[in-house]
Amino acid sequence: MLNHIWLALIVIGILTAAGRDIYEVTQNAYGNDIPWQVSIDELEQSPAGTERTVSLRVTQSELRRHFVTDSFDDGCEIKARVSMSGADAGTLILTVDKGLPARFATMAEALGSEGTLTAQLRRSGEQWRMTLEPVSLVYLKRVTNAAFDIAGVAVQIAIGLIGIMALWLGVMKVAEQAGLITHLARLVRPITVRLFPDVPADHPAVGSMIMNISANMLGLGNAATPFGLKAMEELDKLNPKHGVATDSMVTFLALNTSCVTLIPATAIAVRSAAGSSDPAFIIGTSFLASLTATIFAVTISKLLARVKMFRWDRAEAE
Repeated sequence: MLNHIWLALIVIGILTAAGRDIYEVTQNAYGNDIPWQVSIDELEQSPAGTERTVSLRVTQSELRRHFVTDSFDDGCEIKARVSMSGADAGTLILTVDKGLPARFATMAEALGSEGTLTAQLRRSGEQWRMTLEPVSLVYLKRVTNAAFDIAGVAVQIAIGLIGIMALWLGVMKVAEQAGLITHLARLVRPITVRLFPDVPADHPAVGSMIMNISANMLGLGNAATPFGLKAMEELDKLNPKHGVATDSMVTFLALNTSCVTLIPATAIAVRSAAGSSDPAFIIGTSFLASLTATIFAVTISKLLARVKMFRWDRAEAE
């Protein structure tokens, strides 16, 4: 189900980006193939082969003709590097900075040109005209680039998690093999009896639930998953009506989802991999937030179990 949701979100994102791009193409939002009229005093006498830095002045009316902008009452000035191929023609490399309309930065981003734009320069009578490189598929390119960037970040975070996950999974395995889980089950028996009254205290489900809760308390969600699945499998063995969640299943699911976190190990590892100066700073707030969530989730679970609509009746199930 989750895979279908992710697929739907991806498709929606691609279709939205494609729709925006199609609209901008029909509106020629970036003024493709429409020459700009510019003023360049430094090129009045420039033979072929000349390369120099110049300033292009664009009037407000020219900006409005290509872009809808009211931010530049007196037009704008663009720094550029020109390479003349003849007395009346050349190539411009425009520097896109924060002083220019945002549309220029969007065009540079779409072309992947690192803050510059390329334009062809020609003289028409007494006027200079430049034609910028065509821009298209801006939003689809953003979606594609973002997908690759996030994929790279995911790999970096995953690699950063290997060490801490291996450590805590090893600790959990040692605890299981040493019989610590059995002793822990006896220790928390007064709590499990009240939370799961229809589960025998010595049932295998109790051990799996304790392992799951312990892993969650250490912030090891990935390590907790197999124990949670095993616990549900064991709880289902006590269920006379398979396919219908019992009160214990619902309570355990609520507890698993909102479990109190003493040491958010995974979150700390992610913050550390992301370069946080104090990765463990969230321990206190994580504990309070998860404690509140756990109390609320278990309380709601127990209250709804008393409502006839949600109550699971063992006698009826049998």
